[in-house]
Amino acid sequence: MPKDLIKGFREFRRTSFKQQRGLFRTLAWAGQKPKAALITCCDSRVDPTLIFASQPGDLFVVRNVANLVPPYTPNKDYHGTSAALEFAVRELGVQLLVVMGHSQCGGVAALPKDRSDQKSDFVDHWMSIAEPALAALRDDLPAGTDPDLSELERAVVRLSLTNLRTFPWIAEAEKAGKLRLCGMLFDVAGAELHVLDNTSGQFQPVSPPRPRFHSTLSATTTAAVSDRPEDGAGPT
Repeated sequence: MPKDLIKGFREFRRTSFKQQRGLFRTLAWAGQKPKAALITCCDSRVDPTLIFASQPGDLFVVRNVANLVPPYTPNKDYHGTSAALEFAVRELGVQLLVVMGHSQCGGVAALPKDRSDQKSDFVDHWMSIAEPALAALRDDLPAGTDPDLSELERAVVRLSLTNLRTFPWIAEAEKAGKLRLCGMLFDVAGAELHVLDNTSGQFQPVSPPRPRFHSTLSATTTAAVSDRPEDGAGPT
């Protein structure tokens, strides 16, 4: 019996579900209508609903190794990520499509390494999608030098965005202004989010929120100053 999962489920029933019973009932009968779809890594350290403080029904999440999007290749093979994208864009009509990478990604870190002595049924072939990103970075480095992991993680996000635009119905929706594409990178250690600027091609940090105690602290300081006697007015 998966005790930890059962314990977590009971806690969910006692707290979140109890508070959002009406929302779950509405979602069950009315169906989902998410405005955003998110392609991200299946890494257990990355939880999109937690990162974005989203509610059930807000995000259509697609997870795979290294948040990769393959180029548009319609054939009779199995295409989990492509099928999910088609459902999100053509059936659900999402308005925002996000590719979010993350720091210390194991899949991306393994990309430059020689894995010829390791047997892989699926992972190595899947990661070959990212080889153009690695090759482009290596072109600007001395021979035999591998790029910094953080740069490669960013390059993989850019490549996935490029591949998204090879899907005709994504390109058409973006051109018509019905769909917006966005790249992000989440830093696990510092819980920092960087968003790709389409003009500069660089990832820009999202400013952290002001501490909640800021206004209270300011009010307390102001009150303390106003209560202080003016110079010369105090007891001698």
